[in-house]
Amino acid sequence: MTQRNHWLLVIAALTCTYFIWGSTYLAIKYAIESFPPFAMVGIRFTVAGSLLYLILRAMGHAAPTRVQWRGAAWVGLLLPVLGNGTVSHVQLHVSSSVAALAIATAPIWMAIFSSVWGHKISRREWLGIAIGLVGILLLNTRGSLQGDWLSAGLLMFAAASWSLGSVWSKHMTMPQGLMGAASQMLCGGLIALLFSLAFGEHWSTQVTPRSWAAIAFLIVLGSMVAFSAYHWLLHHVRPMVASSNTFVNPIVAFVVGVWFADEQIHLMEYIALAVILVGVFLVLTATKEAVPDEQIV
Repeated sequence: MTQRNHWLLVIAALTCTYFIWGSTYLAIKYAIESFPPFAMVGIRFTVAGSLLYLILRAMGHAAPTRVQWRGAAWVGLLLPVLGNGTVSHVQLHVSSSVAALAIATAPIWMAIFSSVWGHKISRREWLGIAIGLVGILLLNTRGSLQGDWLSAGLLMFAAASWSLGSVWSKHMTMPQGLMGAASQMLCGGLIALLFSLAFGEHWSTQVTPRSWAAIAFLIVLGSMVAFSAYHWLLHHVRPMVASSNTFVNPIVAFVVGVWFADEQIHLMEYIALAVILVGVFLVLTATKEAVPDEQIV
């Protein structure tokens, strides 16, 4: 692959994660009107993973080995289940915009987790982490999450889980190419359904057309397209570049939430967003100092 084609693929993949995933927060809000959170996540990723898996097998791609399935299961637990599932659960109580804002801290968590595998955190990254934490504090003490420490804690847990899975996946034995994304989604979807059963979630007897449309959007665009693009990015660029979607997702979520759902955004949330994004910008633009396989982009 030429350098030009590589960059075109990077730009296309980042565009998918920027704008599609920025819209999924509102889609999740509509989907959980009829589907309980972990059941919705289970349906979304099981269907998306199964469809992509069958398509790839029909095209002649090899099935994952037992070791690869184990790696896919760990990533499926951390990303779709503990990441997306937790966010979906919290969105029962907070707006899609606020959920996206809290998840914007993912690159900060990635900088921290990358240090486990040899990444030396630079002064610029430490400064970005500190500023990002100030933004989180503002959101949790003056914004919509004021006093709701459980929701705030769960959103931080979701961001940390997603970040750990993203960084760790680069060091696991995983299926090559899109088969990796398919296996992760399939495993994550099945685990999410088990979580739904364990939590005793109650399924609605009547599903609204809006919820059907939302879950179709999440399956096709949010999972098969954007999750696959994110998986490709994780194996071709640095994890913190792959996670740069969190720099744009809150802005897209804010716009979509206000335009289509009349969500109210408080002044402090705009301030918290600005502070967090400054921190994320510093982390993403820090000099790369360590892991050789992270020197790609």
